[in-house]
Amino acid sequence: MTETRDTKIKRLRMRSMRRGIKEMDLILSAYADAHLAGFSDDALVLYDRLLSENDHDLYAWVGGQCAVPGDYLDLVTHIASTAEGVVKP
Repeated sequence: MTETRDTKIKRLRMRSMRRGIKEMDLILSAYADAHLAGFSDDALVLYDRLLSENDHDLYAWVGGQCAVPGDYLDLVTHIASTAEGVVKP
């Protein structure tokens, strides 16, 4: 059975707010609420893949402590630009 676009967005929003660490809950749930509806289908697939990554890695990427893998660079840069104050003092 193929997942509809609306169902996929709802699933991704839920996965964005049910993370392993609270900081990523806050960052990704706010990001998902603000941006997922405007994503292309390909961007939704990439975001879905990103959510499979380890939360500590994601937090380090968003916070600029570690290099971001090339596939995710633009997406993580966009997420980081919306997370000011959450990942940095």
